Amino acid sequence: MQVNRVDFTANSLPNVAVVGTGYWGKNLVRNFHRIGALRMICDADQDHLNGLTAQYSGVRSTLAYSEVLNDPAIHAVVIATPASTHAQMVREALLAGKDLFVEKPLCLSATEGVELHRLAVEQGRILMVGHLLWYHPAVLRLKEMVDAGELGQLRYIYSNRLNMGKLRREENVLWSFAPHDISIILGLVREMPDRVIAHGGNFLHRHIADTTMSLLSFPCGVQAHVFVSWLHPFKEQKLVVVGERQMAVFDDTAPWTNKLVIYSHSVQWNNQIPMAVPDKGHPVSLEEDEPLRAECLHFLECVAKRQTPRTDAAEGLRVLTVLNACQNSLENGKMELLHAGSELQRDYFLHPTAQLDERVEVGSGSKIWHFSHILPDSRIGRGVNIGQNVVIGPRVIVGNGCKIQNNVSIYEGVILEDEVFCGPSMVFTNVTNPRAYVSRKHAFAATHVGRGCTIGANATIVCGHRLGEWSFIAAGAVVTRDVPAFAVMAGNPARRIGWMSRHGEKLALPVSGEAAAVCPVTGERYILEGERVRLVTDP
Repeated sequence: MQVNRVDFTANSLPNVAVVGTGYWGKNLVRNFHRIGALRMICDADQDHLNGLTAQYSGVRSTLAYSEVLNDPAIHAVVIATPASTHAQMVREALLAGKDLFVEKPLCLSATEGVELHRLAVEQGRILMVGHLLWYHPAVLRLKEMVDAGELGQLRYIYSNRLNMGKLRREENVLWSFAPHDISIILGLVREMPDRVIAHGGNFLHRHIADTTMSLLSFPCGVQAHVFVSWLHPFKEQKLVVVGERQMAVFDDTAPWTNKLVIYSHSVQWNNQIPMAVPDKGHPVSLEEDEPLRAECLHFLECVAKRQTPRTDAAEGLRVLTVLNACQNSLENGKMELLHAGSELQRDYFLHPTAQLDERVEVGSGSKIWHFSHILPDSRIGRGVNIGQNVVIGPRVIVGNGCKIQNNVSIYEGVILEDEVFCGPSMVFTNVTNPRAYVSRKHAFAATHVGRGCTIGANATIVCGHRLGEWSFIAAGAVVTRDVPAFAVMAGNPARRIGWMSRHGEKLALPVSGEAAAVCPVTGERYILEGERVRLVTDP
C-alpha cells in the first residue's frame, strides 16, 4: 500500500523550521531538506547548528526559539526536543500562529494534552504527533487486513521494542520506546483499554525505568502487552497480531520482503485433545518506502490543504492517556482502570440520546446528534456530521468529512467516500425486491457513493449502482442507474440534465472533444469525453 503522496511544486511548499537537531531531529532536517521545505533550524547546541548549516546550504540557523516563532516566513514548526519541553513549546508555537509537527509523545501530562488539543482547534492550526509507524507501508497494510477481517476476530497482540541503548535521562524507556507500539495497538483494536498494569526495572538509575512490561486489557476481550528495554543484547522491533483465523508478524528489522508475514496456523481436535497445525509463513508484498519521508510529506500536505493529520492531536492524546496509566501503575504497583467514554478517550461529540453499538469506530472531530444510532462494525470517518434520527449500519463505511442530514438511514451495502452530502430524508435501498415476510439479507446489493457527491432531500438511490465523484443528485430524484462523475441528475427516473464542478457550479460544457469548460469560481478546467467529464487541470 502506498502512503500519502504530495503533488506540490517547489514554490508551493510550506516553509518549515526544525527545532531540535540531535539524535532524531537530524533525520527530520534531512528529510524536510530533501523535500525542499526546510528554511530554518534551531538548537541550543551551536556545534550541531554549525555542522548542519555546512551540510545543508541555504538553511538559516538560530539558537533562539523566539526567532523561529517571530518569523512570518515560517509557516510550520517541527519540534524534536526532549519530551519534557513539548507542552510549553507547542503552546507558544500555536499562539504564534504556526502549524505543528511534534515528535512523540505529544507531552507528558494528559491535562496539558487536552489543553493543547483545545488550543489547536481554537487557533485553527494543524497539530500532528510523530507516531512514525502509521506511515510505514507494513503497518498500513496490516491495518487494512485487520479492518477487512482477514485475520478474523482479534485475540491477542504483543510487541517487543528492545535494544542496547540509546540510554536516556530525561525520560524512562516506557516514554521513549512504547508510544509507537501503543499507538499501533489502539489503532488495530479500535478502542481504548479499560485496564492497564505495568511492571518495570530500574537498573542504571533508581528513578528511571530501563525495562517495562505493560499489559493492556480491552472491553472487546483483546489482550495486549508491550515489552520495551534499552538493556537488551540485540535489537528487536516486532509486533505480533493473533486473530481467530490468521496471525500476522511485523518485524521492522527484517528485509522488506519479510517485514510483514502472515501465518495460517490452526488447531485440530482429536479425541478432545487439541493439536497445533503450523503453517509456513506467507510474506505480504509491500512497496518499499521510507516511513519518515512519508510522514514529512503527509504533514506538508495537511498544512497546505488544511487536512486533519492521520496522527493528529486526538490520536496523540489517546496514546498519552495510556502512557500515563502505565506510568501510574509502574509507580504504585496496582492496576489502573480507564473509564470508557471519558473526555480523554473520546475525541468526537456524542449526544446523550445517541447510541453506539459494539465495535463502532468514530473518527476525531465527528458529531453524532439526537436519537441517532450507529449499528455494529460500522466505521465513521473524521470530521463527519450526523444529524438527528439517523441510522447507520451494520457494517457501513462513512468517509471523512461527510454530512448526513436528519432522518437518513444508511444500511449494509452502502459505502460513502469522503465529503459526501446526504440531504434530509433521502433514501438508500439495499434490496431491489423487498418483501416483509421474505428475508433477503443474502441479496443485498452494494451502493458506492464517490467522493464529494451531493444527494438532495427526499432523493432515492436504488441499490446496486455507483454514483461518481462530485456528482449532484437533485431533491426528489430517483436514481436507477450508474451516475457519471460531475453529472447533475434529476427526475423519476433520474436523467442527466447537466454537469457541475467540484465547487458546485454549473459547467457550460461544449460538444465532446471541443474546448474545456471553466469553473467560474475556482478556474478549474473540465473537458467532455463522450458521456464522461474529466477534470483536466487545477488552476
